[in-house]
Amino acid sequence: MKNIHKLIFLSLTIIFTFSCEEINEGVNENPNDIIVSDVEESLFLTGGMLANVQVQSGHLNRIAAMYTGQLIGFSSLYSNIYGLSLSSAEANGTWNAVYVGVLTNMRHIIGNTDNDLLRGIAMVVEAHAFGSAASIFGDIPYGEAGNPEIQDPAFDSQVQVYTQVIDKLDEAISTLNGASAGSIPEDIYFGGDKVKWIAAAHTLKARFYLHQKDYANAFSSAQNGISSASGDMKYQPLDQPQDSWNLFFTILEGSRGGDIGNSEGDTDSFLIQLLEPSNPSSRNNAKTDETARHGYSIVNPSSGSANDGIIAKLEPQNLVTFFENKLIMAEAAARAGTVASGLPHLNDVRAWLDSGGNLNDNYIGQSHRYDPYVEADFDAGGIENTDNVAAKTAFLREVIEERYVSGFGMHMPFNDARRLRKSDSAFAVPYVLVNGDSSQPVERMPYATDELLSNSNAPSEDPGIFTKTQVNQ
Repeated sequence: MKNIHKLIFLSLTIIFTFSCEEINEGVNENPNDIIVSDVEESLFLTGGMLANVQVQSGHLNRIAAMYTGQLIGFSSLYSNIYGLSLSSAEANGTWNAVYVGVLTNMRHIIGNTDNDLLRGIAMVVEAHAFGSAASIFGDIPYGEAGNPEIQDPAFDSQVQVYTQVIDKLDEAISTLNGASAGSIPEDIYFGGDKVKWIAAAHTLKARFYLHQKDYANAFSSAQNGISSASGDMKYQPLDQPQDSWNLFFTILEGSRGGDIGNSEGDTDSFLIQLLEPSNPSSRNNAKTDETARHGYSIVNPSSGSANDGIIAKLEPQNLVTFFENKLIMAEAAARAGTVASGLPHLNDVRAWLDSGGNLNDNYIGQSHRYDPYVEADFDAGGIENTDNVAAKTAFLREVIEERYVSGFGMHMPFNDARRLRKSDSAFAVPYVLVNGDSSQPVERMPYATDELLSNSNAPSEDPGIFTKTQVNQ
């Protein structure tokens, strides 16, 4: 990897931040005299956050969703990828977003600002991006990445990266706890609200412990995580400029119209089959009416403008959420205890769903119902245990299925599929490729071509998408 200090995202921020008045004041000065140290550190934040949105919700996320039965590649590029023909070139954009868009900007902030609120936020954004990168790629450069003295950083093991990321989150939490409260307009997630940032950092710790099957620490971290949907970290699209729309809407409204979605004619992805009340695979029951969420979750591949639900032009995209935090608690508590231990956390999510908290104005008026479950619902013969498995297995199956449905647009379903496939198949979501073979499941995303060609410490060739990562062996 070449050490890149071309502050691409900073440059865009500077262009749109300096006012005309400020530009006119310096008409006789050489604009090339502007150097990095002249720029307010907070101006590096927005670009890094936008890059992180690409890491979490961009191209590789859509690919992962195809490989977990949530989306279908109907035509062209996405059809080929859906058929398991995935080139390492498809990872170039995400890799660049991690190592240029996030790392360069966040490291500049961390190393130069004396504002602890800003420093702590930058640490969380960095940890978020690198924990996510480790989850989808496996081993990646992190410990030596961004060091100007090291041309080709070594690849750390996936577990090492998780450890470093969790340490970074601990440092961020400590820094934020000691920071003065304030606002940061350049913070497009929380506006500088340190309470929300601290909670999100705890939820991210819980997420990364969960990836490693460390359920005790996942539960402990989640106890201090996001406690209500008002604390969700989301990307909020803007009406203008055009490149700030919902990422999925944007590609369908552009060159990828017709290429990818989850419902076309008589063909529905497994996700949509689960939500369709009349489908044999439906998760609807006497206490659950998914009619509204079914409509809201449909991605029409024909164009962006054909969608008014989960990928509508201005529909927010989930990054770190209350429902994720509560479902981590539900799973971890039940694993360590009983159905009764995890049930209150699942019912907290169901109460939020029942309020329509997951829906937009186009669908909140449609039929939906999420009554609280009781323990008997998971006993043999109960409405959530018609196949008479152990009660805890039935409960965990429902939790994981809820994570699968609610986690659309996040890496959650892909991470869960790989985490549970071997050790917990009894309650893993039995997703299928609608028109493909699910007997050879995808285990990781390929390394970027740019990295394979430029870093002497990179493997001579990508290990392949069917090679299990360290935590999923």
